[in-house]
Amino acid sequence: MGESTLRRLTSDDWTVLSDVRLRALADSPDAFGSTLEREQTFGEKEWRRRLVRPVWIVEADGRGVAMAGAFSNEGVLQVWGMWTDPAHRGRGHARALLDALVGEAVREGRVVGLHVNLANPGARAFYESYGFVGTGELEPLRPGSDQRIELMLINPKPVG
Repeated sequence: MGESTLRRLTSDDWTVLSDVRLRALADSPDAFGSTLEREQTFGEKEWRRRLVRPVWIVEADGRGVAMAGAFSNEGVLQVWGMWTDPAHRGRGHARALLDALVGEAVREGRVVGLHVNLANPGARAFYESYGFVGTGELEPLRPGSDQRIELMLINPKPVG
């Protein structure tokens, strides 16, 4: 396998985002609050809209093999869509994506959050190794789901 490249997508990369995201939803349907069936209906306008906020990918062999995005939500930099193609796991792609997306925010002491499925201890262990801490705040994976996700944070604000 060839070298990998990390890069931020632009709105003109909407087909790249569509390809990676749909493969992620097909591979790991229980990792995301959305579904493959829902996002297969998205057109160019929706994919471009998602690229207004930062989305980074790792490319290898001419194709996106890992992705993650982020957005601000009530002062918290929220990570979404973390995924690595199974054939490319264990190569540091997830860490590189987090470094690109949230590294500066973490160093500045800003609060960074993400959600992890309780049924995915491997992802949780990785996030903990990066510095995320579980909050105990649980919610359904998506409406109607029995699966639960937990909010994890880096640099949580002191209570009180």
